[in-house]
Amino acid sequence: MTSSTPAERGLAVPAISRDEVAHLARLSRLALTDEELDRYAGQLDSILSHVQVITEVAADVPATAAPNPETNVTRPDVVAPCLTPEEALSGAPAVEEQRFMVPQILGEGE
Repeated sequence: MTSSTPAERGLAVPAISRDEVAHLARLSRLALTDEELDRYAGQLDSILSHVQVITEVAADVPATAAPNPETNVTRPDVVAPCLTPEEALSGAPAVEEQRFMVPQILGEGE
């Protein structure tokens, strides 16, 4: 009997092995049981397999920063009526030199 790899025999090769999960757990200082290592190896393999499928599907799609390409979306500057300083300050509880007066929240030296 000749030895062959799982891929050569037509079997799916896991994207991550149980030993690799154990190594990552040690690096992360996680104490995982054998049951947890088996479960996480299966979950991570599934996640990595899905990422691989998505990568293959999205390989022919050009990268974009936004799904709707719009450039230089601006509005023209138009002069419009606005409040006078007196109108803007008319509802303020305290005004000083045409400015809103507020309580001091920081010390003098800050």
